[in-house]
Amino acid sequence: MNIPENLRYTKDHEWVKVDGDVATIGISEFAVEQLGDITLVEMPGVGDKIKAGEAMGTVESVKAVSDMFAPISGTVNAINEELDDAPEKVNEDCYGAGWMLSIKISDPAEVEALFDSAGYKDHLSTIDD
Repeated sequence: MNIPENLRYTKDHEWVKVDGDVATIGISEFAVEQLGDITLVEMPGVGDKIKAGEAMGTVESVKAVSDMFAPISGTVNAINEELDDAPEKVNEDCYGAGWMLSIKISDPAEVEALFDSAGYKDHLSTIDD
């Protein structure tokens, strides 16, 4: 399973890529595999504030509808509008073209509380499929 080392992760399988005071957010390959073919992604709008740990959108697949939880707090500055017409991009490239939203980080300390790749691998090892 692909778990890029340059990202941070949540127990709920969201990933975060930090660039200065901006974070790009998506869901991990593990989440994609659990969901199956993704058919719809609903996200907050640009300008919305999200708070770490709170629901910030949903991902629908052929198997289920799952909440996405904000990994960190901030203000949405971009959403991946391509997912409106092509949600399958999440299945095809969850760490690249399948990114979901970008936020201006409000509390950088929250990033440090997330798993690094080794911690996320350890977390995954505790999950029964």
